[in-house]
Amino acid sequence: MDAYSLKRSVRWEGISMYSVTKRISMVKQPYGGYLNKKQFDITTIDDGKILNEKENIHASLIGLAVDYLTRFLMGTSAEEAFKISLQGALCLDLFLNNASDKKGLALRNAKKLLKGIKGLDDESVNNVCKLVGYDVCFRAGIMGYKPVEEINPDSDTIGNIVIMIERSLTFWKEYGPIIKDGFTFEGGYTDIVSSGDGDYLTRDTLWDFKVSKEEPKSKYTLQLLMYYIMGCHSIHPEFKQIEKLGIFNPRKNKVYIANISLISPEIIEKVSRDVIGYK
Repeated sequence: MDAYSLKRSVRWEGISMYSVTKRISMVKQPYGGYLNKKQFDITTIDDGKILNEKENIHASLIGLAVDYLTRFLMGTSAEEAFKISLQGALCLDLFLNNASDKKGLALRNAKKLLKGIKGLDDESVNNVCKLVGYDVCFRAGIMGYKPVEEINPDSDTIGNIVIMIERSLTFWKEYGPIIKDGFTFEGGYTDIVSSGDGDYLTRDTLWDFKVSKEEPKSKYTLQLLMYYIMGCHSIHPEFKQIEKLGIFNPRKNKVYIANISLISPEIIEKVSRDVIGYK
């Protein structure tokens, strides 16, 4: 069953199942959040570069472009780095399959864009921005889709993406190596949280990438804590070695790290039970 049909069938049966990103927007947290940003040690990296003030595509697309292209440039295959984009294109095709002239059109276009991704040249970055436009079809449903042909980053936007990717590559030279990336949480999903994928694992840290202009919000620190708890319940043994939760923001060029040992067991239990839905 495709993602759109599954979403509809779940709704019809009256079951509330959400992605991690949807769930964090629904939860009323205590003041400061379950995982207060004050629990994070902050390091600012100065590379002497200044980003352009204005960008002409949505911030979520920029975040995905920076994340996926960084993975690709670090050696992950293009098909793996952009797998959710390809799955989104497939979801769109399945939704449009009654229109005979559009059968398979989205996935064919996605694969064409994928072949045009080589590095940090303008054409590659442009192709990446269009390709990640398919992600929403898989992550949130077809209704949020904007035709990728309408996603046309200008030179300022492309320049910012390139700088943020260069910062990300520099970051990993110091904080890597990565042992797992783009992972899901099989074995860790519940009747409440049924989807979600983490960014990166190093030997002892779970990392999330954010390209926000702001400091980490409580919903994003909750997201990271949920990923950790779900990871511990999942099939991935690497989570047994995780001691820290980290956020890297290549837009601000800041690193945020919290020690899990300093997070209250009561908080972890409450998030496990009330937010994620473990019995």
